[in-house]
Amino acid sequence: MRRVSALLLAALVGLQPALADGLTPKQKRDLAGKNGGAFVDPEYDPATTSRMFRVSNGPSSLPPGQVASRIKDIAQLQASRDNQLVGYGLVIGLAGSGDSLRNSPFTEQSIRAMLENLGIATEGGSARAKNVAAVIVTANMPPYVQSGARIDINVSSMGDATSLAGGTLVMTPLKAADGEIYAVGQGSVIVSGFTAQGDAEQVTQGVPTAGRVPNGAIVERTVRAEFEDQSLLTLQLRNPDFSTAIRIADAINGYTSQRFGMRVAAERDARTVQIRRPKNVSAARFYAEIENLVVETDTPARVVIDERTGTIVIGNEVKISRVAISHGTLTVRITEQPKIVQPEPFSKGVTAEEPFTTIEATRPDARVNVLDGPNLETLVSGLNRLGVKPDGIIAILQGIKSAGALQADLVLQ
Repeated sequence: MRRVSALLLAALVGLQPALADGLTPKQKRDLAGKNGGAFVDPEYDPATTSRMFRVSNGPSSLPPGQVASRIKDIAQLQASRDNQLVGYGLVIGLAGSGDSLRNSPFTEQSIRAMLENLGIATEGGSARAKNVAAVIVTANMPPYVQSGARIDINVSSMGDATSLAGGTLVMTPLKAADGEIYAVGQGSVIVSGFTAQGDAEQVTQGVPTAGRVPNGAIVERTVRAEFEDQSLLTLQLRNPDFSTAIRIADAINGYTSQRFGMRVAAERDARTVQIRRPKNVSAARFYAEIENLVVETDTPARVVIDERTGTIVIGNEVKISRVAISHGTLTVRITEQPKIVQPEPFSKGVTAEEPFTTIEATRPDARVNVLDGPNLETLVSGLNRLGVKPDGIIAILQGIKSAGALQADLVLQ
């Protein structure tokens, strides 16, 4: 009896990590083979699943949205995420616009290390090359990319090089956050900016110290993604909104009710919609069917202001209560006009400079205008009727928000 109890206890201890951490895809396939090809998840509890995943019985009675868009344009799968890569490398072949090795000692160290790896001894020598620049290489590795595929990379100078035009990136390993190499970049750098310098003047257009290598990196390692084994798909909205999330769930449920005879989507919050994949259909084919469904999106009323550039973006749902506005600026002009005073004849005086300042203060005609914006067209026409510049409109909108008459969120950048 004790022996049987010990064996049962050992079996339970051995199963505990698998039940707690979940089964790997290989374990699922092995278990499916033992069950005659059908995988039965030991963690699946119908009562718990139905309690955590509640699907609405019918569509909501929300008012129409603003713009009709496809689901693929307003949301993305949680599993479909990019992976950022970074690496350090050298750009060679520059026409004297590379790093000065005195100010960038790491460039000289990198040159020596590269030459030693190529079997060239550099001991005792002093490099004076001006056609090499140390760069940082960055890339975004798309989801589901396989080994051997090519991705674009960005190249940015980290020394005092003046331009990367005409340079070639030498083989550079690209690593992810886990420290493993996932791609290798190499190729000619394309730079959109340029610089021209003379003895007394210099002209620079764009950013010549940063470039791009299209298809410049080859993927060497695949990021593991078990998309096909997922029975529960999670959609994440790019612009979180409760109304949009509910409309997405209603659109998917309306389609799957006719196509599969069941409602599979449930909204979790303003950003997340969970979808339970029906049986007898692959995850890729199922998502391809629902991602083209059209949904009327909705966004909160918002006014975005960039005071540095004077840019104002007003949303379609922004409304202003009826207010009276008086906007006028005080202009003060100070002019310095010093006078030259000559001494009296035979007075042994000297010529002196007497300061003379003229101050003029003017205030343009500032009339009181009534502004009422029940819709976007009326609001824009009312602001234009005031005849003020963008900086004045920014001050007016801030004042209206402080008065509580702006029915929108004011975002300052």
